[in-house]
Amino acid sequence: MTAAHMTATTIPIQVSNGASEALGQANPDIGQLMRPGLLQLTALPPLALYVHIPWCIRKCPYCDFNSHAWSDTAGPLPEQPYLDALCADLEAALPLIWGRAVHSIFIGGGTPSLFSPQAIERLVGDLRARLRLTPDCEITMEANPGTFERERFKAFRTAGITRLSIGVQSFSDSALSAIGRVHDGAQAEAAVAEAVRAFDTCNIDIMYALPGQSVAACTSDVDKALAMGVPHISLYHLTVEPNTHFAKYPPVLPEEDDAYAMLDRITERTSAAGFERYEVSAYARKDHACWHNTNYWEFGDYLGIGAGAHSKLSFAHRIIRQVRLRDPRRYMPAALAGHALSSSDDIPHASLGFEFMLNALRLRGGFDLGRFTERTGVSVSQLDEPMRRAVAKGLLVRNGNHVAPTPLGFDFLSNLQEMFL
Repeated sequence: MTAAHMTATTIPIQVSNGASEALGQANPDIGQLMRPGLLQLTALPPLALYVHIPWCIRKCPYCDFNSHAWSDTAGPLPEQPYLDALCADLEAALPLIWGRAVHSIFIGGGTPSLFSPQAIERLVGDLRARLRLTPDCEITMEANPGTFERERFKAFRTAGITRLSIGVQSFSDSALSAIGRVHDGAQAEAAVAEAVRAFDTCNIDIMYALPGQSVAACTSDVDKALAMGVPHISLYHLTVEPNTHFAKYPPVLPEEDDAYAMLDRITERTSAAGFERYEVSAYARKDHACWHNTNYWEFGDYLGIGAGAHSKLSFAHRIIRQVRLRDPRRYMPAALAGHALSSSDDIPHASLGFEFMLNALRLRGGFDLGRFTERTGVSVSQLDEPMRRAVAKGLLVRNGNHVAPTPLGFDFLSNLQEMFL
């Protein structure tokens, strides 16, 4: 699911190696990251790569992700300059992940499918040339259902993409209009049909509790997706985020009871079709879970490259978070100069337990306590008191060393997560 800033501003790009005031930070020296610290990690978690392509046709009014509208009046998309910047960004970061295998790649945005198949083929080739990918590495790309992108789906498969994630949101023309999407229901259906034909696995995003939406209309969206043979559906409750158009001009959304009824119906329908709700927003057939997102929820590592991309990387004695410069006009020259970062910081020791639980509690199957210590370097005793309270409230179940949210905990996930803050 893609999101963006409030205003749909067309941003012309000028690439220059000058303008030092626009440059960010360089990656920290690996020697600094390997110095002694509070943590003692015995093993590093799996590693994924996230690649951000920040442009889209038009910003949706509910989106708060880092993306920038691009129109034909601004000229062609700066594909090659941006790919050059991505390569430079990755090469500068390679010492931080040297020798580690990459298990999945996710190309997100924005709308990456605005880039030509030739550009995506170059991107995948550049990544393969610089990284050690596992033989079964999952390479996912986000796409929109517009006809322009749909006609490219087979070419994206040939370019090396193994999994497509399509931002359908709804098959209803009125619902799509209400949330400012650029495609209609017919385009959504055609895109899904093509993705199912062209790829061994794919995912679609569907939103519910949309302006004016009924329980029956929500059910119709889910039923249509299931009937079309989609093996994975990500279902999101529409929320009004700060600094979006909807925050300034709030739409009238369904009552809370109706939204809960929609979620119940979604769970009913997907379960009857053989889908497992393996994460709070993710439903999949057997062997079609998204490995990349699962790695996030299991507190795995990920390197993010591209404008505004985030990273979480583990070392023997510390875990760091990094953020790239958000504005592509600043990011591109900065990345070429080896200064793509806007920040790079250690995750505070006291925050690691909460950060792990914030992610892991989203998984229906839960986790083993040994993984908590392995991924955070923190003693599991830090969880004892909040776990006791969560179990007493019926939000969590513990069987030996295995912990998982109960159905009640899944329904009130925010309350459960807050107990570990």
